Amino acid sequence: MPELPEVETVRRGLAPALVGATIERVELRRHDLRFPFPERFAARLQDRRVLDLRRRAKYLLADLDDGHSLIMHLGMSGSFRIDEETPGAFHHKRDKNAAHDHVVLHLDHGRRVVYNDPRRFGYMLLIATQAIDEDKLFRGLGVEPLNGALDAALLARAFRGRAAPAKALLLDQRLIAGLGNIYVCEALHRAHISPLRAAGSLVTASGRPTAALARLPEAIKDVLTDALKAGGSSLRDHRQIDGSLGYFQHSFRVYDREGAACPTPGCKGTITRVVQSGRSTFYCPVCQK
Repeated sequence: MPELPEVETVRRGLAPALVGATIERVELRRHDLRFPFPERFAARLQDRRVLDLRRRAKYLLADLDDGHSLIMHLGMSGSFRIDEETPGAFHHKRDKNAAHDHVVLHLDHGRRVVYNDPRRFGYMLLIATQAIDEDKLFRGLGVEPLNGALDAALLARAFRGRAAPAKALLLDQRLIAGLGNIYVCEALHRAHISPLRAAGSLVTASGRPTAALARLPEAIKDVLTDALKAGGSSLRDHRQIDGSLGYFQHSFRVYDREGAACPTPGCKGTITRVVQSGRSTFYCPVCQK
């Protein structure tokens, strides 16, 4: 599943083509993706101008000039491309099978935005822009990890008294929106916190963050910022908007590096893989406590 940096990379790539453009025509090449398209979906998008393209958690939101927003989720294998151009170096071959091109937006400046999704696990919806925050998809989402709302005090309030592993709470979208398995593993390693550690143990008896927990917000922000600079992790299915692939996965410290030496200076540990709640967790049992 694409994580926050992947979705933000797509947003940044799509914005120059979409924002300010008018959707002249919409091709729907099937009646559904993960869910059926909204009623009169193509007709409701036709002749609408895109005012802005935003991201909330792992969703893309295109605000339209009729007071509605086009909500887009990439699912497991969804990707966008502009026209038929696919510049860039490829790490995994891009799927260009037209059978998987399910939605085509024809824009007034002559370009096309094509949504391709072999597994059809993505989806598109239309929601009134002013109602987004109260919609069932969005109303329970937590803070965005790259803004000032994510700090040690917020984590201390969420972790206090909790026996669940720290990693499990960080993956809870009600606490932090858009943070996923890859970047949680990476952030915990940077903060030297074991993913197995009880969340409550990172909070003092008076409710203040321990020194370890105080390191975590910046570790989260740093790993996401590094991923954005590299264009997202681009593991297998996910691609940047121009079809090229980012290579941030090659600089992962722990994710998918089972058996490798821990990259922490002076640490003699080896990266270990365990399974938590059905997901692979990678960490160093020596320097992550």
